[in-house]
Amino acid sequence: MPYGLGSSFRAGGTRFRLFPELPSLDEQGEPETVWVSPRAGSVLAGPMDARMYVIDPIGKQRPYGFYPARDGGVIHFKPPWKGPAENPAEPDPDGHFDHLDFGTRQFEQAHAYGTVRFALDVWENYFGRQIGWHFGEEYDRLEILFLRGLDNAYAGYGSLEIGSYEKGPGVPIDFGLSFDVIAHEVGHLIVYGEVGLPDTSGLDGEYFGFHESAADMVSLISLMHFETALLGLMETSRGNLYTHNRLNRFGEISDSGQLRLASNQRTLYDFTRGWRDEHNLSEPLTGAFFDIWVDVFHRNLVELGLIPWDLDELSDRLEGEPDYNRVIQPFFDKAYAAAPDGFARAMAEARDYMGSALAFTWRRISPERLDYDDVFRAFLDTDAMLTQGRYRDVIEVDMRRRGIGAVRVGPRIELPAEDSHAFSPRTEMPLSRPPPMLPWNALPAALGAGAWPLGDMKA
Repeated sequence: MPYGLGSSFRAGGTRFRLFPELPSLDEQGEPETVWVSPRAGSVLAGPMDARMYVIDPIGKQRPYGFYPARDGGVIHFKPPWKGPAENPAEPDPDGHFDHLDFGTRQFEQAHAYGTVRFALDVWENYFGRQIGWHFGEEYDRLEILFLRGLDNAYAGYGSLEIGSYEKGPGVPIDFGLSFDVIAHEVGHLIVYGEVGLPDTSGLDGEYFGFHESAADMVSLISLMHFETALLGLMETSRGNLYTHNRLNRFGEISDSGQLRLASNQRTLYDFTRGWRDEHNLSEPLTGAFFDIWVDVFHRNLVELGLIPWDLDELSDRLEGEPDYNRVIQPFFDKAYAAAPDGFARAMAEARDYMGSALAFTWRRISPERLDYDDVFRAFLDTDAMLTQGRYRDVIEVDMRRRGIGAVRVGPRIELPAEDSHAFSPRTEMPLSRPPPMLPWNALPAALGAGAWPLGDMKA
């Protein structure tokens, strides 16, 4: 049976080839052919459709945002890009994009579009409607563009800029081929569109941690809509999701080369004296949601008769212990070997519960004065609505074990640097009295000394 959302678009959708995992890393595999929702023939060269378009600019030297001008004022460098660009990805005669050769700019352009559209399709299915852009009053389409040399990717007001970095001397990593990095940024856009865009000047730290956690959950759940990813996860973990696998290790790859773990052991007690980085602060909430996901998966397995109840209880008791995998793995190996299709079905059901529950939870909260306890309470209310409280017990245990609902996060210990995600260009809104906007090729001469070169920019 098909386990990915894209299979429902096979009758009339548009084909792309996407890598579930970044192909420059060790576990690369082959791209998977997926279908996205726009009908074949409706996606034009770029690729471009009614809600987004890709452009590969030539000569763009810095990200969009607000920059100090030489005259002491402010220049707003914003979409659309009107300078020269690389040749765009073209559809085949039937309107599909799965014919493009890997290693070309056009394959990467199609991969970036396909990732954004795939992730958006997944989450619009969970929301049950179209997800609006938070910049919709000014732009009707998202501009997806490349800025190679920017050591990350980030979504801004009207744009999603995709960078690259060097894993080692002469070893470039193009984030246009990273489903995780791009889907994470789509997550930020979804949260801004659905939860709202706050005044960042008076927000508590938990709002920024929530934002990063939500973006990571968007990426993780979207990843599990690749059939190769879901089935591969089951085959490698044998259903033991606390092993190091493609689901619980993720993150925006940067010059640190490190990945965050969804199955981390962070709690809010670690941050009662304060916090420095919103990615670290996100981990208790992401960890709680991952634990809920695993518990729902286990409960599905028990109800399908695929594992005994005492194995689920043993897993709960040993969670976080050094001997967890040594003790638990043999039991999962035996159970999975007897019913691999049942395990995949139980995982897909747990994935869809988490996606639907998160979508309804985000619709219930406000960005103003948001803390993790608000998310906790909204998630409980959502579970009561979706399942009549079927998972209330595991939600309460997993959230409280992380300190959520028990303690509050302390103040930010140091002021945010220019490279903070919390204060990146995506949080900047157009001013009530807009600053001047100059042509792309006139911008460098107008920038003041405070404008940094591309090599110093990190999202």
